[in-house]
Amino acid sequence: MRIAVCQIVTGPDPAANLELMAQWTAEAADAGAQLVVFPEAAQRAFGYPLTEVAENSDEWSTAVHNLGRRHGVVVIAGGFTAGDPAEDGTPRVRNTLLAAGPSVLATYDKLHLYDAFGFTESRTVQPGQRPVHFPLLGMNFGLATCYDIRFPQLFQYYAHQGTHAVVVPASWQAGPGKVAQWRTLAVARALDSTQYVIACGQGLPEAAGVEAPHGAPSGVGHSVIVSPAGEILAEAEEAPEMLIAEIDVETVNATREKLPVLANARTLG
Repeated sequence: MRIAVCQIVTGPDPAANLELMAQWTAEAADAGAQLVVFPEAAQRAFGYPLTEVAENSDEWSTAVHNLGRRHGVVVIAGGFTAGDPAEDGTPRVRNTLLAAGPSVLATYDKLHLYDAFGFTESRTVQPGQRPVHFPLLGMNFGLATCYDIRFPQLFQYYAHQGTHAVVVPASWQAGPGKVAQWRTLAVARALDSTQYVIACGQGLPEAAGVEAPHGAPSGVGHSVIVSPAGEILAEAEEAPEMLIAEIDVETVNATREKLPVLANARTLG
């Protein structure tokens, strides 16, 4: 299967972001991609109010689904859906991935919320409750979002459910050592679950000529596609960029035969 990772930089306007996605999806489809991946917060970038776009999530989801059907591809992108208010009445959204196309319609709410490095996502975001995976053209794909990449048990769970790849849209916050951490985590998750990791981040706003809200996790670029054996098949720089790669079930099966970490693992405690 040919996949495209579209490292874009989104802004506050969902309509403009959707038009940007449409342009990149058309290019990816022309390149032969069957799966097209966009970052977390593709609907609206972090640092802007999210409740109002969450209330219009059905309209956005329909538009993304139509985009995938129009080009005959499955599109994965990060948006926001309405959540339940917090105990103190604070409005909350769900950080939701949408996978949509001619044969797929699945949603995943981010399980692990980013309460780290001085950011408190749980203040305004309701955590998801379950992992989600879906079949496409003989392969099985798990879904994860950004901070989820720090939790190997999620990726191993997916592998035990028969996935061949986990797709990880992100808006990775900048900071000392953060790019190295992102790259290392993507490789580690591929190795400890022996499957592809398809990690698509928001590009660095300055590299795209975009002014981002101060303090928001607006992305650092460096989207990466990693093989089940931990080989980096493709990596972007900071600016908007499209990565194209071929992935297949046979590579996953061969890696798991040679490196049976899933079968060798012991239950501790």
